[in-house]
Amino acid sequence: MTQEEEVVLLDYWPSPFGTMARIALVEKGVNYIHKFEDLSNKSHLLLEMNPVHHKIPVLVHKGKSICESNIIIQYIDEIWKNNSPLLPYEPYQRAKARFLVDFINKKVHGSSVKVWMGQNEEQENGKKELVEWSKFLEEELGDKLYFGGDVFGFVDIALVPFYNWFIVFKTFANFNTIEVECPKLVVWGERCLNRDSVSKSLPTSDQVYQAYLDFKKGWSHG
Repeated sequence: MTQEEEVVLLDYWPSPFGTMARIALVEKGVNYIHKFEDLSNKSHLLLEMNPVHHKIPVLVHKGKSICESNIIIQYIDEIWKNNSPLLPYEPYQRAKARFLVDFINKKVHGSSVKVWMGQNEEQENGKKELVEWSKFLEEELGDKLYFGGDVFGFVDIALVPFYNWFIVFKTFANFNTIEVECPKLVVWGERCLNRDSVSKSLPTSDQVYQAYLDFKKGWSHG
């Protein structure tokens, strides 16, 4: 791989959005250079490649940057045609997948942050919202193996990093309701966790919990 062709991912390992990009790259069999960012001391490269938001993830391909996880996944799907497509072929199904990913990135992420960062009532509200969003997503999943049917794809990639957070929320937020309320979603989640692309890309539950403890420590001293 020449320098002009190289693929670089600027990332922060606990980030669900960075995880999405990692899973997509592995699913497509793309060799890439992984550069983890210290978000308290962002690199010159990150500031240069994402001058608007200064956020991860950023995919750098042939010296050009692609920002925002959902856009990165679609770019990966369009550029690397090997292996199964990540987005459905049929236009309506593609539109529906994009809607669900937007829903996950806004609603599921927003409520997860409440559980992660919130105290008392705010955290409880976040947990209730996550159950509500999970019920909606379970209905969308139905009896399918994955959200796109028999093929692991765009929506699965977007949701599974948050499912990994749900597991950790049991530890510090007593978030056990989802197993009772959304059993099909739990079966889907475990199926995804057993995929090589997911297991190789996700931080372990222990790592996520350690990130939470580090955050909490920083917050208490802030």
